[in-house]
Order: sequence, then structure tokens, then C-alpha cells
Amino acid sequence: MAIRKVVQVGDDVLRKKCFEVTSFDEKLWMLLDDLKDTVKKEEGAGLAAPQVGVLRRAVVVDVDEGFFEFVNPVIVESRGSQTGFEGCLSVRGKHGVVTRPNVVKVEFFDRYGKKQSLVAKGFFARAVCHELDHLDGVLYIDRAEFVEGARD
Repeated sequence: MAIRKVVQVGDDVLRKKCFEVTSFDEKLWMLLDDLKDTVKKEEGAGLAAPQVGVLRRAVVVDVDEGFFEFVNPVIVESRGSQTGFEGCLSVRGKHGVVTRPNVVKVEFFDRYGKKQSLVAKGFFARAVCHELDHLDGVLYIDRAEFVEGARD
């Protein structure tokens, strides 16, 4: 397990669509472990593989509900809406107001290749949507109603 460098806005890797994970092996497990270590060190709510320069469809989310790993995730259902501030470990010093679904159902694979699904609500849903956007080269600043500099 290692702390990886978080890629910053302006790096082309953040704007590329990620490839599906096809091998559920030690290389994937190491990536997921490194994402977990990195997001904890950075005190974030989530981290996607492209944010550490890896173009694979894998993300981690660390919220009050727990720590979650999503491989090849897809949002299959959403409802409601919520609007609030977001930031990003790849867009340091800025925050923006973004509207997201209030509830999402996600289908994904775990690190061993077993198909899973879960329903996320509130901030958990916001974090899932934010991280899954990274897998398609979308940053929260693309969806924000406005973006402001770092707040004191």
C-alpha cells in the first residue's frame, strides 16, 4: 500500500474516459488499497483511479456510511435532487455549487469480481456521483453553477 500523487486539473488524464477493469487480481487490489490510503491521507470523501493517473473504472468513497470500493460502477437509478458545495482533490483551493441526485442505485463489482448493488442517499449519493463522473473525464467544475476560490 502506498500514497499516490493526486493529479491536478490541467493534466489530460483527468479528461479521458476510463477503461473497464477486466482483471480482478493483485494489481487491482493494490490500486484500490492505494486509493484508500491516499484518500485518507488527503482527508477526502472519495478518489477515482484517474486522479492518480490510472485510466481504469475504479473508485473509492469514504463517508459516514463507511468505506466503499466500486469497480466498473454504473448508476442504474436516481431520484430527487440536492444542491450544495463540492470540492475536489484534483481541483485544489476551489469549491462550487453542484446539483446532484439525492438518491442513486449503483451496480458495480467488488475487488474480487462479484457483482454488487447498493442505494446511496444524501451526501453519500453526492460523493458517488462525483467520483463516477471522474471515470468519464468529467470534473465537478463542469457541472457547477459557479466556482469560487478557497474559502477561509
